Amino acid sequence: MRLYALCDQDMLDNRGISLTSYIDIAKQNGAEIIQYRNKNGDIAFIKQQLIAIRKIFDGFLIVNDAYELVEFCDGVHLGQEDLKMIDQDINKAVQIVRAVIGKDKILGISTHNEQEVLEANTMDLNYIGLGAFRDTNTKKDISGILGDSLDAIAAQSKHFVGAIGGVKKDDRFEHVTYHVIGSGLLD
Repeated sequence: MRLYALCDQDMLDNRGISLTSYIDIAKQNGAEIIQYRNKNGDIAFIKQQLIAIRKIFDGFLIVNDAYELVEFCDGVHLGQEDLKMIDQDINKAVQIVRAVIGKDKILGISTHNEQEVLEANTMDLNYIGLGAFRDTNTKKDISGILGDSLDAIAAQSKHFVGAIGGVKKDDRFEHVTYHVIGSGLLD
């Protein structure tokens, strides 16, 4: 298992866990990538958190949504709805983001089904998140649970795949590169 830790600010706040404590847990579990997600914070606070993570984590650091802060990390992750806020044509949205962040930064997007994976295959991406694998407490808007079909869908991706949504450390996949785990690291 390769670990991609999802550090969600709401999760930290709800559980009373400091950013430093979460990063320490992620490092103890061998996280290669940390994504910082903050859907409610302002840009200045997100920037501050990215700088704090960079000081204590040597792996890859990804920011969720806030691609204008890419200079403070290694890349950006965007969900389908976030891409549509950039442009209704998701392919064009990815092109716009890639133009802003450049070729040397990591770009990943969320996918939820076979059609979105096949569409992502035509895009200039470094990886996709695929799921949800199972139900999760950290996201309320899950449109569908892939369960055991996730691995077969992942096999169709030309990009690295991170299994998302309710993934646990002991889950096993054949075609998934990373287990993306958020609050599951705390259990």
